[in-house]
Amino acid sequence: MTERTKEIRTIRWGILATGWISSMFVGDLLAERADAPVNHIVTALGTSSQNKGVAFVEKVWKDSPSPRPRIYDNYESVYADPNVDVVYIGTPHSLHRPNCLAAIAAGKHVLCEKPFAINELEAQDIVDAAKKKGVYIMEAVWTRFFPLVKSLQDHLQVHRSIGQVQRFFIDFATKMPLADLPADSRLKDPSLGAGALLDIGIYALMYASLVMAPGNLGNDHPTPKVLSMLNVAEGIDDRDVIILDYAADKEAGLERRTAICTTTLNFKGSETFARVEGSEGTITISGISPSCPGKFTIVKTASSPDKKPAEELFEFKTPPGTFGFIYEADAVALDIAAGRTGSDVMPLDETLRMMRLMDGIRKENGLIYTQDSI
Repeated sequence: MTERTKEIRTIRWGILATGWISSMFVGDLLAERADAPVNHIVTALGTSSQNKGVAFVEKVWKDSPSPRPRIYDNYESVYADPNVDVVYIGTPHSLHRPNCLAAIAAGKHVLCEKPFAINELEAQDIVDAAKKKGVYIMEAVWTRFFPLVKSLQDHLQVHRSIGQVQRFFIDFATKMPLADLPADSRLKDPSLGAGALLDIGIYALMYASLVMAPGNLGNDHPTPKVLSMLNVAEGIDDRDVIILDYAADKEAGLERRTAICTTTLNFKGSETFARVEGSEGTITISGISPSCPGKFTIVKTASSPDKKPAEELFEFKTPPGTFGFIYEADAVALDIAAGRTGSDVMPLDETLRMMRLMDGIRKENGLIYTQDSI
């Protein structure tokens, strides 16, 4: 262990569930980084069986010298483990509320995957419990912590690189073999909160919020007029169209602006997934998916028809061996080390606002989950 490693804060993680999202998150925690601001250690893993846990560890820790976690065949033991500082919840959507509440009751800090809960009522229960207990909690909207997103906000809000934002288009399109999945798949089962809106639509709405009113989160975010169409079949939505119309704000110097957000689980989209149109140019955003952006391009409007528009590319790479989850993991660890109980980048008021927005969209389109009637 180097001298520098001894000086930085160590955070001990307990991981719930062994699905894809957990494997990617843990993989980032295990990556060796010379300039890491935090030393991440995974000390506990909770899953439904020892066999699942062993298989997960063998796969994710295959090339890692990091200590292997203690494997529990239940979640309760993770909450009770004294060697766990913060619990990462990567379970299906419908389990987020009970998992969060149990971890909070045990006095653990919590990073819970998006969506934070099924609806705003559930989310408020979690927030209230965390505040009462005095522990840290955050919704894991990992994309918000990408350096690319911070740079994009600066170009829109500080530098005004394309002038007044007027329109925004984003398409999160991914191909999921819904017809071939079992009925109890988390991607297909309504009781688990399946569907495009909660799974990927939340990213489209996040981008729209960042572009339409950069820097305004939670209760400070203006309320847009919302028009939506969800294609609902067998209790879940597989493709959605959502339009957010923001009124002009003369005090803030903002024109009327509109965001058009589309999502589908039936088609793989292109690398360039979003376009911001402004009075003085455009910004296109690209990456392997909207949740994992890699670059954006600013094209300035030409001063005359005979001149070529000025174009500038901004490309961002994640640290070697990581996918990008490490940005939010570092932020959570540093917040906890500083004694904070919430994030300034992804505040709880913003989580509640987004849940409220999605609740309204689902209600308008008749997409009701079992949890909505509780």
